[in-house]
Amino acid sequence: MASKSRWADTEEDAALEAKIKREKEEKKRLKAEKARKAAEKAQAEEAARQRTLQAQQHEEDLDADRPSKRRKLTPEHDHDPLKPTSQSQGGDSGKLLRFEAGSWGPARSVENYDKLNDIEEGAYGWVARAKEIQTGKVVALKRLKLDDSPSNRVGLPETGLREIQILKDCSHRNIVSLHEVVVNDGASDSRSRKIESIFLVLEFVEHDLKSILEDMSEPFLASEVKTLLRQLGEGVAYLHDNWILHRDLKTSNLLLNNRGQLKIADFGMARYVGDPAPPKLTQLVVTLWYRSPELLLGAKTYGNAVDMWSIGCIFGELLAREPLLQGKNEVDELTQIFELCGIPTDESWPSFRRLPNARSLRVPKGSSAATGSVIRARFPLLTAAGTALLNGLLSLDPDKRPSAREMLRHEYFVQDPKPKHEAMFPTFPSKAGQERRRRRETPNAPGRGQKAAELGSVDFSGIFAGREREEKGGGFTLRML
Repeated sequence: MASKSRWADTEEDAALEAKIKREKEEKKRLKAEKARKAAEKAQAEEAARQRTLQAQQHEEDLDADRPSKRRKLTPEHDHDPLKPTSQSQGGDSGKLLRFEAGSWGPARSVENYDKLNDIEEGAYGWVARAKEIQTGKVVALKRLKLDDSPSNRVGLPETGLREIQILKDCSHRNIVSLHEVVVNDGASDSRSRKIESIFLVLEFVEHDLKSILEDMSEPFLASEVKTLLRQLGEGVAYLHDNWILHRDLKTSNLLLNNRGQLKIADFGMARYVGDPAPPKLTQLVVTLWYRSPELLLGAKTYGNAVDMWSIGCIFGELLAREPLLQGKNEVDELTQIFELCGIPTDESWPSFRRLPNARSLRVPKGSSAATGSVIRARFPLLTAAGTALLNGLLSLDPDKRPSAREMLRHEYFVQDPKPKHEAMFPTFPSKAGQERRRRRETPNAPGRGQKAAELGSVDFSGIFAGREREEKGGGFTLRML
């Protein structure tokens, strides 16, 4: 038998090799065991998920077969309603779902306010300064004029109802706020007693723009005019966005507080409109000096453009410190409009001849230079952008007037001087808190029941006589060499 080689493994080497082999086999066994447990766990989870899906499907099948139940909001009581409930006996009872909602109740009495002084009387009521007795807050009380005619059983005219509804719906910094509606003393305590007076409790604003213009020794600066006009445009844009026509914009209906904030007031002639507007609207709206030419010519349908014409008149009044078109009657107002804005033609106002009062008018026939607008000559110090805006607002054709939103985006408000910040606006002494505002020789808003005037045959052919020889206003031209 041959002997072992000298390079043969020893017993120690054989034992070490056997140990390594056993360790490898143990690792393989443990790995296989781990894989088997993971597979069993996954199978168990899949089985559980299948059982859950089957249970949900079973519940859905049962719900489909079961009739639907109405949600029970009010607890059912089997006991006598005169007996105390289980809650009073210490038990639990069902709880009702409660929702916050408005409630009906009697209006407060005007006696809760202490009248301080009269401010002014308008076409649809007088306004007084008052103080709430409980809080000491100063407010403006506007008494609405009631309709005592036999045909009106309610007593409050439609204009008053519209004014209350619109003021309650509006919430804008440039529109006067309505706090509440109060009635005469005792009417809220007894239903049988007839209401004699209805008052609107409005926020008190120190000035109206017309009084300021009449008392100013110097006109508004260009930056101040832009501030006032922009605030007016923002308020009117809010109204038009909410389908409201004011229909009586004028400086006496624009209030200004001591913080430079303008507020639109007096919604006695305002109303909601739609798109398209109602087919037949009241023609006799807007105070005469601020009434658009289509209204003067008997237009039966109109829209936001009538308010934009009034804004143009207010723009000119801010510049001139007096009303721009002070007509004595409808014919004189039209005459002044045509003298300032030009005679309507088929190019400038295509639908002019279709208006009821325009069919019998006689207008001059001539060149556009002799019968065109003279706004540039009337306001020689106004910038070119300002003149363009004023010409657009006072366009004879209502379709060519800009909307309130378009007016706010006009170049006029971007050019220097920029609109003055409200905090830097000048303050004025308050006349409303000291004395009654004096009555001015200005026309009132159209009254209820009035009818629009029939113009008949009117001759405008001579209103531009001699215009070719008159001066065209200040200014100069540069000649490029």
